[in-house]
Amino acid sequence: MRFLVITYYWPPAGGPGVQRWLKTSLALKELGHDVEILTVDPKYATYPVQDDSMLSEASAVKVHTTRARDWFGLYQKLTRRKEVPFSGFANQAGRPGPIQRLSRFIRGNFFLPDPRRGWNSFAIRKASQLISEQTFDVIVTTSPPHSTHLIGLALKQKHQCNWWADFRDPWTDIYYYDQFYPTRWARRIDANLERSVIQTADKVIAVSADLKRMLESKINDGDGKFIEMPNGYDPADFDMNAPAPQNKVFTLVYTGTLSLVYPVEAMYTAIESVLQRGQPLKLQMAGRPAKECVDHLSGLAQQYEHFQFESLGYLAHSESVKLLQNADALLLLIPDLPNNKGILTGKLFEYIGSGRPVWGFGPENGDAQVILNQAQAGQLFDTAEQAAATLTDWMVRKPSGSNPAQREAYTRLGLAANLLAD
Repeated sequence: MRFLVITYYWPPAGGPGVQRWLKTSLALKELGHDVEILTVDPKYATYPVQDDSMLSEASAVKVHTTRARDWFGLYQKLTRRKEVPFSGFANQAGRPGPIQRLSRFIRGNFFLPDPRRGWNSFAIRKASQLISEQTFDVIVTTSPPHSTHLIGLALKQKHQCNWWADFRDPWTDIYYYDQFYPTRWARRIDANLERSVIQTADKVIAVSADLKRMLESKINDGDGKFIEMPNGYDPADFDMNAPAPQNKVFTLVYTGTLSLVYPVEAMYTAIESVLQRGQPLKLQMAGRPAKECVDHLSGLAQQYEHFQFESLGYLAHSESVKLLQNADALLLLIPDLPNNKGILTGKLFEYIGSGRPVWGFGPENGDAQVILNQAQAGQLFDTAEQAAATLTDWMVRKPSGSNPAQREAYTRLGLAANLLAD
């Protein structure tokens, strides 16, 4: 089969959203299929983070790029910020000021479904050219940004192509949607766009079972077109023969975004409970944790001499993977939100792939815990007391995480094969 994958995020962009279709594209090629990518030229793109370490992998896939209009430039001028907002505004500490609230209102009511829609006209024109010059069995659009699906919608209407819409996150149900202060008018437009995409796509791919259920509920008859494809991990990223770490101090590692909607208070309480028992502990965070979290954990490190805390900032994917494998345990936090049982953070599968045990907070009967149970990879908790007791036990006996056989079901190759079997 021949695939044309349309994605805004592609190396040198960083983050799990990039890895999903970079790794899936490589897996599809390994299975004998042909994949080409259509993305925005990096000179015209706005990325929250950049990771040049994945460029060498991306060179194995044929890539087409186009220009884009930079609507985020207006946002940055309004807010006087150099950084593009992270998911859930994790890089914006404290309550938003008047300018931030105004900029969010403009974003949520005038740039629908998102500011990266400035790429669409260029992408539609280029994709139409490619479709006229050669045959593609499948056109894939992946979001966020959800405006990318409007490219697929236009191509479906124009060329009657076989179009698959891949959702890495919810659209109108994303947990920070209300932080854009959408009016009733804006909500209706967004909901209509979302419904049109789901209704028209030949297949709708969701990153989790709960997101799949959520998307199915948007239309009356899905006709079996909804598919679940988790993020997975690439065994080639890990040293499968790596020995168990020999850290002098038990080391807990967290990677990725961390905002105040995560159960940080429970994490603070559990860590402090462990420290009060005199257990030495080291916590390393890589990524973009909220400033409030960094400040609180730094305060604990000043209060307890036997607690070490390091905020390492954003690391290249290769460095992040090394950090995971050198940890004694990995910290996983599921956002503390209504209906959070279906939330699967992108890091979950790389945590499993690392072979290190996973400890953290989230619904004990949620989708993440189901996957951890299947891989025998770790435990999430609802209460700090139970979590602290388990971590204290692990610090003594240092358990291992899942073994290669248990995590085989979550490899990118296996998930790509399952995608084509559905």
